Amino acid sequence: MTSAKQHATAIVGTLREHGHLAYLCGGCVRDLLLGREPADYDVTTDATPDQVMQIFPKTYAVGAQFGVVLVPIPGESPNAVVAGKSSSKANFVEVATFRSDIGYSDGRHPDEVRYTQDPREDVARRDFTINGLLMDPITNEVLDFVDGRKDLGAHIIRAIGDPELRFREDKLRVLRAVRFAARFEYEIDSPTFAAIERLASEIDQVSHERVRDELTKMLTEGHAQQAFLLLDESGLLDEVLPEISAMKGVEQPPQYHPEGDVFVHTLLLLQNLPHPCPVTLAWGALLHDVGKPSTFRVAPDRIRFDGHVEVGVKMAEEICRRLRFSNDDTEQILALVNHHMRFAQVTQMKESTLKKFLRMPGFEEHVELHRLDCQSSHGDLSLYRFVRERLASIPPDKMRPVPLVTGNDLIAIGYPPGPRFKEILSAVEDGQLESRLQSKEDALEFIHREFPVP
Repeated sequence: MTSAKQHATAIVGTLREHGHLAYLCGGCVRDLLLGREPADYDVTTDATPDQVMQIFPKTYAVGAQFGVVLVPIPGESPNAVVAGKSSSKANFVEVATFRSDIGYSDGRHPDEVRYTQDPREDVARRDFTINGLLMDPITNEVLDFVDGRKDLGAHIIRAIGDPELRFREDKLRVLRAVRFAARFEYEIDSPTFAAIERLASEIDQVSHERVRDELTKMLTEGHAQQAFLLLDESGLLDEVLPEISAMKGVEQPPQYHPEGDVFVHTLLLLQNLPHPCPVTLAWGALLHDVGKPSTFRVAPDRIRFDGHVEVGVKMAEEICRRLRFSNDDTEQILALVNHHMRFAQVTQMKESTLKKFLRMPGFEEHVELHRLDCQSSHGDLSLYRFVRERLASIPPDKMRPVPLVTGNDLIAIGYPPGPRFKEILSAVEDGQLESRLQSKEDALEFIHREFPVP
């Protein structure tokens, strides 16, 4: 199968055969120079979108009004390509025409796109110097009009040209600057950082979905703690997630949380997130204690957060809805927040309760969040080990046994259909899970004894 790099190189070669300039551009050049494997490849050229579509028989003009055409990698599903950037960019190579952009009234899209023959003009409208490099994939020659290689060597995130102008063109770039600085462990240069601070309050002009996606990348790319420290330092955290900013200075009982306040604890969880990390686990870790600031109180014995789980679930739901998470992701994130304190009772749970807990959907994320929570506070992993041992020792058929009776069985022995069915069947399942009921006969006898027919 053709790789993305091979396909991008072939596209560049074909465009040149037709008399056009063409180069690799953007993040793939940056990653190649850093010795990293690019997630995807982009090509920039002086060919117009119409010319690109004439040269390549199968293309998708999903962004042609901005000079962007998608050329699918041979063998990839067209449906995956048509979905555009919402699906994996690994399915296609993005081919963009050299352009200069005029005006950004909406803070995202140019009011007017003017095609150009000069790659310098195209680079000048890009975001950061490290993303403004062009490469000939055939000779590996690099075109650098913005000192991007110098900033790569110095570990600097610097806006191209006037930082404030770059950020006003697309307000999401302030979050991208933070993400790149965290991801590569680079510094943001002073003028660029000052512009981020000045424009932080305008991030509300960016769609919630784009903010969510950028924050998700920060959480899952392996440097979440540093990203959130930079969000806080720049003033962006107050704007995008004030509920997390509210954790700062909220003390916790030192016997359980010697590490410090709720914000410090949450940042430690982010530092310890696995990489790669599931999106829902990352957000569950970020939001698991979001209810603590509003439930803080100093009791005679110690600091307490009564009801913080219930409050946290409501707050997390509001955040998920605000950021337009899918229903499935929202459900799992809320479940992580809702159940993270239940691990404290696992050794006292009835066998049926424990098995139901262990078989919850996505339980691997629940147990991983518990491990992170302990690791980022008192360090006691005894309950984590207990759960792991039980998960390993309980056979699947004992965790989810075939029901001994059904609703039809209840009807057959004279029970009228109704809400009581759920109670009866649940009680029978508990008996199975606790090994008290071994057969259908056992179950029917139990039902007649405990739930007489009305």
